[in-house]
Amino acid sequence: MENPWFASYPAGIPHQIDPSVHGSIDALMRDAVASFGAAPAFSSFGATLSYDALDARVDAFAAFCQHRLGLKPGERIALMMPNLLQYPVALFGALRAGLCVVNTNPLYTERELSHQLADSGASAIVVLENFAHVVARSLRHSAVRHVVVTRIGDMVPGLRGPLMSFVVKHVKRMVPPFAIDGAIAWRDAMAEGGRLEPHPVEIAPEDVAFLQYTGGTTGVAKGAVLTHRNMIANVLQAGAWVASKVRRGQEVVITALPLYHIFALLANCLLFVRAGGHNVLVTNPRDLPTLVKTLRTSHFTAITGVNTLFNALLRAPGFADVDFSALRISLSGGMATQRDVAERWKAVTGCPLTEAYGLTEASPAVCINPLETQEFNGTIGLPIPSTDVMVVDDAGQAVGTGESGELCVRGPQVMREYWNRPEETAAVLSADGWLHTGDIAVIQPDGYVRLVDRKKDMILVSGFNVFPNEIEDVAASHPGVAEVGAIGVADEHSGEVVKLVVVRADPALTADALRAFCRERLTGYKRPRYIEFTDELPKSNVGKILRRELRERFGGANEG
Repeated sequence: MENPWFASYPAGIPHQIDPSVHGSIDALMRDAVASFGAAPAFSSFGATLSYDALDARVDAFAAFCQHRLGLKPGERIALMMPNLLQYPVALFGALRAGLCVVNTNPLYTERELSHQLADSGASAIVVLENFAHVVARSLRHSAVRHVVVTRIGDMVPGLRGPLMSFVVKHVKRMVPPFAIDGAIAWRDAMAEGGRLEPHPVEIAPEDVAFLQYTGGTTGVAKGAVLTHRNMIANVLQAGAWVASKVRRGQEVVITALPLYHIFALLANCLLFVRAGGHNVLVTNPRDLPTLVKTLRTSHFTAITGVNTLFNALLRAPGFADVDFSALRISLSGGMATQRDVAERWKAVTGCPLTEAYGLTEASPAVCINPLETQEFNGTIGLPIPSTDVMVVDDAGQAVGTGESGELCVRGPQVMREYWNRPEETAAVLSADGWLHTGDIAVIQPDGYVRLVDRKKDMILVSGFNVFPNEIEDVAASHPGVAEVGAIGVADEHSGEVVKLVVVRADPALTADALRAFCRERLTGYKRPRYIEFTDELPKSNVGKILRRELRERFGGANEG
C-alpha cells in the first residue's frame, strides 16, 4: 500500500530522490561554484565571500591540511568556532582534503571537549582564540597534533579586521590567556596554503563526512557517523521540498543558528550553497539588538531558527519595524514550535512559520510542513521524499493510524552508526535500517505526523501520560509568559505532578493567575500543581530548553 502521506504532497514534489546526483559534498560545492561564481556566498561583519573567492580559500585550506599538517583522507579535524567566514572555509577545505569534520561547540567545558576530542580521535583542531584556553587544557587527553588558532577579524579585509581582533582581545578582554606549543595562526596557515596546490582526493559516497556529536544532554555525547551520501541525500530531500520557494542564485538566508549544529549545517549551509544562496552569518544570536540591525540591512528572503529564537525576536525592540517584504521562508526546527509563537510570527512578518522535524542521526531532516501551508497546524509535517516513518508500541510492533507510539524513521539520510559504540547503535538502529527516535508521535490519516513529546520527558500522573510540550504550549499563550518549561515532580499520591518553570514577560504575573489560566484550558491531571518563576531557563547552544537540567535545578515541590 502506498504511504498515506504521498496523497498530501504538494504538486511537483517527487516521492523519491536520487542521492547519487552529487558524489560528495565537495562535488556539490564545486557545482555551486561553477554555476554561481561571482555571486555572494557568505557574509560576516560586513565582509562577503563570493563563490569564486570561497573556492580559492577552500583550496588553500585543503592544501595546508595536506602539505603542512600531513593529514590523510579519513583523519578527523575538529572545528570550534561560531558563525564566522572561517567556518565555511575550514569546513569545505577539510572535506576537499578528504578529512572528516568533527563539529565542536565553542562553549564546551574542558570535560566536554576532552571527551569529544578523545572519542573522535581528532588529529587537528581549528579554534577561535576566545576559546583556545579550553583547547589548551584539553589537549593532554587527546590525539590532536595540530592546532590552528583564528581571531575574530581574520577574514575581515583592510584595517578593520585587525582592529576588531584588537578590541575583542584587549578592550573587551574576551580572550582568556592560553599557551599552546606549536599553534599556527589562521592567517599564516591560509598564506602558506595559498602558495600550494591541493592534491586531488577521490571521495566515495560512503566515506564519512561528519562525526556529529549528540546526546550530551542525556549522558555521554555520541558521534553520529554521517557519510557524504547521508548528507547529500538530505540536501536533495529538503531541496525538493522547498523547491517551489527557493529561487536559484537569489536567496538571502539569515544564519543565526550556529553552523556547527546539524540543523543550520544542512538547512542553511549545504542547502543554500547548492541553490546559490547568500548566507548572512550571525556570530552571536543572543545579541538581539545586533541581530535586529542585521535583519534591517539584509533584505533577507529566508530565516531558520528554533522556537526560543523566534519568540525572543518577537519581543525584541525594533523587530516589528523590520522590512519583511522579501521574506518567503521561515523554518522552525530543533524543538517544538509553540502555536502562540507561530501565530504572532505570521502576524508580524506576514510569513508563515513552517515547522520541521529532524534529529542528528537523520542528517537531520525527516518531516517538514509544506511551505504552502499558511496556518499553523500543530504537526511536524509530512515525511520528505525517500523517507519512511512508522509508529511502534513498547513491544516494537507497528500501531495503526491515529495511535501514539515511538516514531521510527528509515531513509538514505539515516546515519551509518554511532562512532565506536556498537551496543548503543544496535539499541536505536535495526538491522533493516529503522532508526528509533525516542519521540512519541501519531501518524494522522492524511499522513501528517503529530509529535507528542520525547519519550523520556513524559510525565506520569496517576497512570495518565502528560506531555510537557502540550502544557508549555498552553502556558506560553498567556501574555505574561515569556518562556516556560514543564517538568514532573514526585508526589506521594499521584506518582508525579506537573510543575511549570516560568520566565515572566509581565513582572506582575502571579502563580495563581497562571494556574487559573491553565485551569480553563487543561483537564485536571494536566494542570500545573507548582509554578516557579526564574530569570532564565537552561538552554543548549541553539536555544533548546534542557529538560534534564530543568529537572535538576527546579525539581523540588516548591514555588517561588
